[in-house]
Amino acid sequence: MATSPLQPPLTIHKFRTTIQFFPSFSSTHFPRSVFDAKVLAVRTKVACRPGTIKAFAAVRSAETGVVHRRENGSRTSQSFEKSGTLLDDLAEPLDAGSGFERDLQGLFDEVKRMIASGKENDAVDLLQANFQAVKVQMEDGAKGIEEVATLDIIALGYMALGDLKAVALILEKMNEVAGSLRDDENLLGSVVMHMGSMYSALGKFEKSVLMYQRAVGILEGIYGKDSTFLVTPLLGMAKALGCIGRATKATRTYQHAVAILESSRGVESEDLVVPLLALGNLLIKEGKANDAEYQFTRVVSIYTKLYGENDGRVGIALSSLAHVKCAKVFTGDVEEAIYAYRKALQIMKDSNYVALDDSVMERMRIDLAELLHVVGRGDEGRQLLEECLLITEEQKGKDHPSFVNHLVNLATSYSRSKNYAEAERLLRAALGIMTRTLGPDDQSISFPMLHLAVALYNLKRDEEAEQLAVDVIRIREKAFGEDSLPVGEALDCLVSIRARLGKQDGDLVALLKRVLRIQEEGFGYESEEVMVTLKKILFYLDKLGRKDEKFGLQKRLSVLKERYKHMIQY
Repeated sequence: MATSPLQPPLTIHKFRTTIQFFPSFSSTHFPRSVFDAKVLAVRTKVACRPGTIKAFAAVRSAETGVVHRRENGSRTSQSFEKSGTLLDDLAEPLDAGSGFERDLQGLFDEVKRMIASGKENDAVDLLQANFQAVKVQMEDGAKGIEEVATLDIIALGYMALGDLKAVALILEKMNEVAGSLRDDENLLGSVVMHMGSMYSALGKFEKSVLMYQRAVGILEGIYGKDSTFLVTPLLGMAKALGCIGRATKATRTYQHAVAILESSRGVESEDLVVPLLALGNLLIKEGKANDAEYQFTRVVSIYTKLYGENDGRVGIALSSLAHVKCAKVFTGDVEEAIYAYRKALQIMKDSNYVALDDSVMERMRIDLAELLHVVGRGDEGRQLLEECLLITEEQKGKDHPSFVNHLVNLATSYSRSKNYAEAERLLRAALGIMTRTLGPDDQSISFPMLHLAVALYNLKRDEEAEQLAVDVIRIREKAFGEDSLPVGEALDCLVSIRARLGKQDGDLVALLKRVLRIQEEGFGYESEEVMVTLKKILFYLDKLGRKDEKFGLQKRLSVLKERYKHMIQY
């Protein structure tokens, strides 16, 4: 008699949507802009109409990577940075005495104050008033650089507020004007560069690349091909290229930006840090770990020479270097990766560069914990996860989403070490907090709930595990749709549970066929997940004696096995 392929301990890592370390299940985020939004001042050719310019502003994205001091002396890596005018970094020199520029600056300051003081509705009103004013001017036939520059700033304001629908509408208006303007128009380079940034934030990367290409062309014509004014649009273009899979061209574009900065600022300039990090991350994504390591090593060297080996910036750079070494774990660099992470954490702690509960420190601990688990040093990894839990409880309280994340992470660690009883305790604590704060049917609850079902399955409490899996499927079908990957994940777990409960093989085949359809749609017909599910279906078809259904599936499985047999499975 055939033996069941489902007897090994049940896991929920069959689907890529499963919780891994540090899941974020209770927060939603607007895509953030990739540029610093400041006032864009324009040199007017004609006098502005009285009353047509109203107060507006934009604040910088919280995702600037700039670290700021807290009152307790530590820093935070996610804070709003005080903005100046775009005179600091505009691609073209301006007449700071321009009346139009001064008006824009004053209006910018006003709305910036509104946003900072929490009066976002007032800021929206002012942005809308500006938009309507420009719209009237355009309807009257005014479609020049002044109009598109003002629209640009309004769009930046909406970006700061997270209103991406408004940004998309304004970009349509901007295209009406910018597309008809000559490339030698004053300040057009800055405008189309911002348009490239906004298109990236909207996920429209092809359009983003076109805008950045135009910006680079305009600025090259003014300042030459080696000007540092090209660096910002080159970096934006490289990022957009990477997002649409054009990695080779993205790499060349990053290298172009690096070469310009090296030529003008020197090979040890701090200005090289951003492009080197971006290039390194792209190379990791492309599986070029050795090339990526070189970029991160340069960043560590730059910061060390500028600030000393015990500066917090060196710690952050070391964590990036450790990350790339993780990609080389199976080529012998595991101890180097672990050492780099530990040194980075120690530097960050000793220098008080950021607070202990800062997201940068948290991410570093979790990354190191995951690495330690991968290489079989779960006890050390678990100590780091417990540290995360204690710090979060002390700094943010037990009802904070991060606290629940860490409970689930710790439970996952205990499950890996087969301490399912402790995993159950932690998961029930997490579910209790989430049920109290979010309600019993919130979709995010389904993730620790499925983890709990797995733990109970491994504790041989199959009836309880089955009920939880059924509840997960109900919640996820409502939240994500009946054919979504999260539903498929839960169905896969339910099959394993019901198989051990002795449920009808025919019913299990029906569930597995549903899982297969979901996987084919979500992962592709030739994915490894599909191959695993085909094995299960064939097993039960064999038990049922349904040989007529086996032939086509067996042939398909043989093809997939041939494809994967030479691949190393980690």
